[in-house]
Amino acid sequence: MSFYDFEHTNPEDEDIHYMKLALAEAQKALAEDEIPIGAIVVCKNRIVGRGYNLTERFNDVTAHAEMQAFTSAAQTIGGKYLRDCTLYVTIEPCVMCAGASYWTQISRIVYGAREEKRGFISKNASLLHPKTELKGGVLADQCALLMKDFFARKR
Repeated sequence: MSFYDFEHTNPEDEDIHYMKLALAEAQKALAEDEIPIGAIVVCKNRIVGRGYNLTERFNDVTAHAEMQAFTSAAQTIGGKYLRDCTLYVTIEPCVMCAGASYWTQISRIVYGAREEKRGFISKNASLLHPKTELKGGVLADQCALLMKDFFARKR
């Protein structure tokens, strides 16, 4: 979709569109036998960052989808602050990623499925920047199914 495609649509359609793109990133992780979480950063209807879990490939516990997307976005826009941006991520961020989002001052985080065990909400919901809006449950079933299938195959 181009920049103008969302001019006359509702915000829910926009969130679903971008979450589907985050799911496509999660599929890349799945194809590499990584935990299938994907993320994109959108600024003014333009994708400025993408990422998916790369912890196995890089042997790095910090190589989460969100961290990859934040780095990519900062490089694209030429600055570390993502004030006019939205992070779309298939699974609720962990404490580390929520903390990193604080430092980016991202305007909005939209996630798919909750992560009851390791998600930041169950640990400390106040980790986000005070101006960051949070929305969950976008395509939650699809996002959760990727994770359930991945871990079912591992067991």
